[in-house]
Amino acid sequence: MPMLRKYRMFAAVCLLALTAPLALAATPATLAAHRVFRVTLDVPSDQPVSGRLLLFAIPADKAKEQAHGGKVEKVDTSAFFPTRTAVAAMDVESLASGKSVLIDADALAFPKPFSRLAPGTYDMQAVLDVNRDYNFSGRGPGDLVSPVVEVTFGTQSKIPTLDLKNTVPAARQPWTLPTHVPPKYRKMVEQMAPVLKAAHAHSRKIDFVSPALSKFWGRPMHIQGWVLLPPGYDRNTSAHYPTVYLTPGYGARLNALASKAVMVWEQMSKGGIPPMIWVFLNESSPRGTHEFADSANNGPWGTALTTELIPYLETQYRMDGKPSGRFLTGHSSGGWATLWLQVRYPKVFGGTWSTSPDPSDFHDFTGPDLYAPNANVYYKPDGKPYPLVRANGKVIATFKQFAQLERVLGPYGGQMASFEWVFSPRGADGRPEPMFDRDTGKVNTEVVKYWRDHYDIAHRIKTKWPELKPDLDGKIHLIVGTADTFYLNQSAQLLKKTLDSVGAKAEVEFLPGKTHFDLLAKGKNRHWLLQQITWAMYHHARPEAKIPADYSHEIHH
Repeated sequence: MPMLRKYRMFAAVCLLALTAPLALAATPATLAAHRVFRVTLDVPSDQPVSGRLLLFAIPADKAKEQAHGGKVEKVDTSAFFPTRTAVAAMDVESLASGKSVLIDADALAFPKPFSRLAPGTYDMQAVLDVNRDYNFSGRGPGDLVSPVVEVTFGTQSKIPTLDLKNTVPAARQPWTLPTHVPPKYRKMVEQMAPVLKAAHAHSRKIDFVSPALSKFWGRPMHIQGWVLLPPGYDRNTSAHYPTVYLTPGYGARLNALASKAVMVWEQMSKGGIPPMIWVFLNESSPRGTHEFADSANNGPWGTALTTELIPYLETQYRMDGKPSGRFLTGHSSGGWATLWLQVRYPKVFGGTWSTSPDPSDFHDFTGPDLYAPNANVYYKPDGKPYPLVRANGKVIATFKQFAQLERVLGPYGGQMASFEWVFSPRGADGRPEPMFDRDTGKVNTEVVKYWRDHYDIAHRIKTKWPELKPDLDGKIHLIVGTADTFYLNQSAQLLKKTLDSVGAKAEVEFLPGKTHFDLLAKGKNRHWLLQQITWAMYHHARPEAKIPADYSHEIHH
């Protein structure tokens, strides 16, 4: 793209010029037309560092509002408020301690080039994303960060400087409580200490080297996660248990799964959910979520799970070891993964309870119909923008804003790029073929055909139902809110129509007014849906077992 070529040329000139200190400080026309900043690596380092250099700028008054009148210590962006903070980026290679680079904040920026931001005082911060994963999880261990500085945008002759002085510390280890807790939450955290200790004692780490994935990548590839054993597992050495395979939503890594295990243990230990073995699967990768789908770009994750990891686990733990005792559940991207695994491997699993899954019918890919003539993910046929994120009935981000912010933050790990790494064919350059043009939103129809034939769940059910019916009928359970934050209820509605049209026994539930983030709760019970789902699973595996009256299946099972 012309803009990226322009950006790379300018960045190269800047790096070359910086071999002589301040060589570009007086450059005339180029710097006058653009807003340029100097970023210095101000931390001791024996080795040069590389990564994605990001600049964040927000009007100072807005920053203070967010800090509730306190000191502004962080300036960042958010996909939920994409235009509130301006972001500029460039890639940096081999920056030595004490050296600087100049970043042209017009070359690659969102929502607009910095020279087009309104004059005024801005709070700014620089981050060198050394792991190049900002899109997936934001600032992470090892990233280099500057203090927040105030910069006046207007007529200026001096290039503002931001110094990378701080290193983001290592992440909190799993199975540990947070050390810095607001006073109002301290008692609650203290009460969780014995629960966390017990959950940890009943958990076993998974670090399985997959032959199939290792062959694809040409290096050892690990499937990671946690196995959580139920209360009494060690005492009752002859009992076998149904097993729940859980995949998390977009952005969750291995450590986050430990927190889910603590939640499940708490419920299981007090009888809120039945005794089962849980397997918490990490589906994060440098390219986003691989979603346990066999992919031309990510490799055979589904094959590795179903033919390698699960058989291995069933030799290590007292699992039922048969489809009637293997269940799936997941939320959001994890919801899509579990729905896909059930439909793709119906003989392996006994049922999925997928919540708020990513689009399962690409006639509604969070709004846009990818199969429509002249399809465009940015604009509707009437020219209006497609919304992507909503809250309290209001649109807070469009598809275009979401995708173009992601492009600035980096080429890897973003939600839209993650979809392409899973669904797209591999391009001539070794990267996934883009499904849509990031400048215009125009859909690549050839790529969409590939998506349809390989990963459109509704299409698979519609075209293969006679083949799937004997092993899949009655195994699909999907729950989504009617006010889903990302409009995922619309795609679920289409999937339900397909299931109904083929006469499938399936349960697709729409919870009135529920969003993407409050689906599990009912009243003060934060675990209501978890309880409903797990007792339904247990009933399938142990139909003779008595279900407690408190869990009377308000969701139809």
